[in-house]
Amino acid sequence: MPPLLPLSFALAALIASVDDAPPEWTDADTRAVLEKTLELRFAPDLSRLAPAERVAVEHLLAAGEVVQELYEEQRHRRAAEARAWVAEHGTDDERALFRLFEGPIGTTLDNRRAPFLDVDASVPGRNVYPWGVARDELEGAFADRPERRDALLHLRSVVRRRTPENVLADREALRRRPALAALHPEFERSLVGLAREGEGPSFYAVPYAVRFAPALDEVRRRLRAAAAALDGVDDDLAQMLRLRATDLLTDDYEAGDAAWVTGSFGNLNAQIGAYETYDDALFGVKAFFGLSLLVKDAARSAKLKAAISGLQEIEDALPIDRHARVRDDIPVGVYEVVADFGQARGTNTATILPNEGHLARKYGRTILLRANVLTDPELFGLAEATWRAAVHPDHHGELALDGNFHRTLWHEIGHSLGPRTTADGRSVDAALEEHSDVMEELKSDLVSLFAAPRLRAAGYHDDASLRAVMASGILRVLQKVKPRRAQPYQTMQLMQWNWFRQNGVLSLVETPDGPRLAIDHARYDRAVAAMLHEVLGLQSRGDKRAVARFVDALAVWEEEHHGAIAASIRGAERYRYRLVRYAALGE
Repeated sequence: MPPLLPLSFALAALIASVDDAPPEWTDADTRAVLEKTLELRFAPDLSRLAPAERVAVEHLLAAGEVVQELYEEQRHRRAAEARAWVAEHGTDDERALFRLFEGPIGTTLDNRRAPFLDVDASVPGRNVYPWGVARDELEGAFADRPERRDALLHLRSVVRRRTPENVLADREALRRRPALAALHPEFERSLVGLAREGEGPSFYAVPYAVRFAPALDEVRRRLRAAAAALDGVDDDLAQMLRLRATDLLTDDYEAGDAAWVTGSFGNLNAQIGAYETYDDALFGVKAFFGLSLLVKDAARSAKLKAAISGLQEIEDALPIDRHARVRDDIPVGVYEVVADFGQARGTNTATILPNEGHLARKYGRTILLRANVLTDPELFGLAEATWRAAVHPDHHGELALDGNFHRTLWHEIGHSLGPRTTADGRSVDAALEEHSDVMEELKSDLVSLFAAPRLRAAGYHDDASLRAVMASGILRVLQKVKPRRAQPYQTMQLMQWNWFRQNGVLSLVETPDGPRLAIDHARYDRAVAAMLHEVLGLQSRGDKRAVARFVDALAVWEEEHHGAIAASIRGAERYRYRLVRYAALGE
């Protein structure tokens, strides 16, 4: 393969099998993106950490660097080559773009995804399926074999084409690591069958533990070293790290997740592993690696934990005819980001994990709120500029920093409420596949807004904080550009925007500064409850076709309405992208 070159020297027109418009990245795109990029630096105070905790931090940061490369490899088949080329030959701009987009594929100001280096354009299955494979081809491979479908769509497996070279490589990987062969006996047996001549499946699934074995060996070594440092200092975290190291051998996270959710940790916490499926635009089922190292804000955590109660009352009030039993003692903490890697990198405001229904049912889920993201004054300034550019001046004073904090918290709690399984016993994720992320995030957004007036009645909010939460809910749905359907967050936000329009919550009005959105608060709660009723019902029924129709009906962009507001927001925006640097990494 020739050295990587800037895309202007590549034959981009020859690239096929993309999930977006034909890719094209220009020097003007580079300038425009970098001019609209806000650089943030997270530097939490680590001085209170014990010496052993500081040793653990160093090992966890080193594990994170490996996870970062793993994530980039999952997203693009030539990520490693691109990363090496950029490090040795790239310009400062190319290095900044690679860091910003975590690989060689960028997103332009008009929301096109395109390579800014001489690599293949992005494909829906990224690099966890055969590169460029069509969904129909995979569907055909397991149409009459449901058990084969379950294997190929396993959360933590890479799908390969059955070729002699691939099968030989995987058998050799198991030969070099007998422990993996012992832990994945069914996979080892399947390779024996695949190696025989004759008819057989055209695709097979390789566990992440096997496919990414060399990198995961190093991650495991670092986790165990961090655990050793924490022995006698934070025994619960040490136990969790050892169990997670083993989880990475088995691709079954139950032991580590149980220790994570139920443990009582000291100053540090960490999200480690392959959890979120947002990057899989083919089936929406493959998890991508991330690592987030966090230091606890003890005072805020204690205050927040004391304030959360009565979750069963919120669950029982949801507009659905069957309700789950929920825990009131959800593990929740407020943290500052030390460093994020892979899927977790960026300005993610909060996490709630695990996602797997059987684990959440048995152990619950943990919520990690990121205070240095949620309370960053520069980020709030950007939000306020968007708000003022989009809504009528009568509403300008409604947005407040605490509103986003509480809306985010109850969004994450919302993931613990509502149906985890369909009425006929399937998991909601498995039933809805590529639509599951859109519907789950939509549900949680709506739960946070549905809960707010009820929390006001219980004394959790006052009038001002309630109005701030509702303002944050409107801000959340506003888009600067037309979303791509492969963007679950932006798609569900557009759906809410249109629902609020249809139900009279939002209306376009003319002002001296141009078109703006007026908010009818009297209709707000009723509209939220009605949409939540639809979403919960669709999740409960698990009817994928009905969900697709629901998404199609609401994920509609009208230039005279959405485009007008988007243009106003773009006109007022100073930054579109966020590039985070971490003091703990020497940045």
